[in-house]
Amino acid sequence: MTALLQVEGLSKTFGATKAVSDMSFKIEEGHCVALLGPNGAGKTTTIRMITGLLAPTTGTMSFMGVSDSRGGAQRSMLGYLPQSPAFYNWMTGLEYVTYAAKLCGITGAAAKTLSMEIIERVGLANAAKRRIGGYSGGMKQRLGLAQALVHRPKLLVMDEPVSALDPLGRREVLELLRELKKETTVLFSTHVLHDAEELCDDVMIIRDGQIALQGAIGDIRNTHRKPIIELRIERDAASERWLAAYAKRIGSENGSLPFEGIELGDCSARFTASDVDAARALLFEELAREGVKATRLEIGHTSLEDLFMKVVTS
Repeated sequence: MTALLQVEGLSKTFGATKAVSDMSFKIEEGHCVALLGPNGAGKTTTIRMITGLLAPTTGTMSFMGVSDSRGGAQRSMLGYLPQSPAFYNWMTGLEYVTYAAKLCGITGAAAKTLSMEIIERVGLANAAKRRIGGYSGGMKQRLGLAQALVHRPKLLVMDEPVSALDPLGRREVLELLRELKKETTVLFSTHVLHDAEELCDDVMIIRDGQIALQGAIGDIRNTHRKPIIELRIERDAASERWLAAYAKRIGSENGSLPFEGIELGDCSARFTASDVDAARALLFEELAREGVKATRLEIGHTSLEDLFMKVVTS
């Protein structure tokens, strides 16, 4: 089966700076994919090359099997929402989306009808004839989605779609994306791991312009997750001394204890276990023997955020 988008050896150099280096991946039709990475990792540069707004230095791309060295050759099948979409504030929402539809080659009467349909779809029907200058941030992001979707693209590409929104606007747009991914293939960049976990089928984690880890989110979780034990103690001098000493012991005994590592917090510790049953039994024994005033001991697993931090900082 041909991938919707296939990228091979994609690179982009600005002078002496290599923003993206030898990136290869594919996006299957019907999937929702997150491009994850810290600020400056190369997410926006990658998206601009995919959409044809920036020519790659090297590499190839193909969309639905059609090869294109520059990107964006099948622009009629792409919808794009930049991180900070620009609007004509004197236009109404309906006028703006109709204008976008006409730019995509949709004729006058059909453009207005289709624009109203998509405005209703993104929840802006009551504001369709209001000027954009009076829209909230969340409404503008919905309007940006409307213009990206008005020509019914096969692939919707978004750059940090909720990064500039307040919590209410962010929630509104995420709920809309949850619905949209049932209808079209979605690629979006973000540095917010929770958004990717909520919405995506696949993730690509990039660091310094290169893909450090990619795959189905479920497979990545199962392959890389580790058992963890979270311990919280009372603010007690003796208990705190024990915790500090035990952390040093874990670090110095080189794997003789059933722990791979420990992160200390304020009267707390997060143990990564190599053998969770042995680690739990050992901790119970130590806490009882030393009279440590523990208030919580909880077993869990590392999250996608833990893996992300490990990948981008290693």
